[in-house]
Amino acid sequence: MSHNLAERLADFALSTRFEELPPRVVSEAVARWLDTLACAIGALREPAPRIARRTAERASGGYGLELIGGGRSTPDWTTFSDGVHIRYLDCNDTYLSLEPAHPSDNWSAIRAAGELARRPGSEWIAAAAVAYEVQCRLCDAASIRSRGWDHVTYGTLSSCLAAARLLGLEHRQAVHALGIAGTIGTALRLTRAGELSMWKGCAFASAARSGVFAALLAAEGMTGPAPLFEGEMGFFEQVSGPFSIDMLGGRSDADWMLPRTSIKFVPAEYHSQSAIAAAFALRPRIGDPRRIRSIRVDTFRVAVEIIAKDPEKWRPLTRETADHSLPYCTAVALLDGEITARQFSPERLADPFLRDLVSRTEVVEDRHYTAMYPIHTPNRIVVTLDDGQVLEQEYIDPPGHDKNPLTQEGLRAKFDGLVIPELGTESARAIWDRASTLATDPAPAEVVALINSCRTQTE
Repeated sequence: MSHNLAERLADFALSTRFEELPPRVVSEAVARWLDTLACAIGALREPAPRIARRTAERASGGYGLELIGGGRSTPDWTTFSDGVHIRYLDCNDTYLSLEPAHPSDNWSAIRAAGELARRPGSEWIAAAAVAYEVQCRLCDAASIRSRGWDHVTYGTLSSCLAAARLLGLEHRQAVHALGIAGTIGTALRLTRAGELSMWKGCAFASAARSGVFAALLAAEGMTGPAPLFEGEMGFFEQVSGPFSIDMLGGRSDADWMLPRTSIKFVPAEYHSQSAIAAAFALRPRIGDPRRIRSIRVDTFRVAVEIIAKDPEKWRPLTRETADHSLPYCTAVALLDGEITARQFSPERLADPFLRDLVSRTEVVEDRHYTAMYPIHTPNRIVVTLDDGQVLEQEYIDPPGHDKNPLTQEGLRAKFDGLVIPELGTESARAIWDRASTLATDPAPAEVVALINSCRTQTE
């Protein structure tokens, strides 16, 4: 019988069975896999993913698992490289609670461990259900950003358990793996403060790599510090403060966290999604954007703290800062009517008119909206024109929110929007068709070879 939290988490991870998952958990996992692959493919030409691929291939001498984008590497470096691709565009799914998260980041660990152990797609889905459950329950239990730690710290633990399950670890080995992962995987919140760097899109990839690394070590007999959470100088004392987790999974859809996560409809930090949706809706009523005198964004406290507090958010110099800037994302959405990689290019960031418009944007906390968070993520855009006319638009739940989910057609449109510019229409169709069969696919890792083959054909 388990007595501490690490033992309980290991019990849950190793006892979860695909056959017992509710149907909606399975279908939503497949949707998240499709969305995750699209995000990774859309980032193939971005600088940080290219750096990650080169470094991963160099680290292994070109042997091992195939990397998304080409090359081969060890399981832990493959986790890192694929993870950077998944996260870099800031377009993958989200969970909001005391601590926000992007749980689809766990897929890089699932893919690496799943391929290494030659597990079928059904086992990948079970591992994903475990990873989402653990990470989201931890986010519900305690905020760690207020104590100076980044949310990816929780991801080290969730990815470790997913890997432990796929690699077939015994219970005691999984507990040791958690002890190792939790000790080496704490990450500073500095990653998301001030002017943001490439590392913003790499931090979870590093956390997932640590999780896989810990599971591989434990599989060979390495022991880890224990008890991870309750021990002297342990996780509770150093990172999170004490908390408890009362529930992990269950029999019904409502018992699982995976379906409660939200898919982004544009590549920007999640708290800005409803502001962007409002800007898109308001834009036709404005006409000539040169008529805009000022913009006010009414939002909730967490949005202010994460994407509107730092002065750098009003004059972003990097893509990473811009996609985490509420004033910038709102202004560029009003001007361009779209949010794609182009909106975060160096040329767009340097545009004088856009910079001036961002400087005329105000972000204000609305206490009513603060009370609605994290169940809802509301934003209101108030635009004053040069003749004094005031236009308003509110969005409570943006497209893709778990209260306003994307349809299958909406998910396909997002997939195609990310994949077709990189690989073409036929390739996008082939990858979608293969990835859609995850639940019954005996060799799901072959989708990576398909992606790379399609990429080779376009070069």
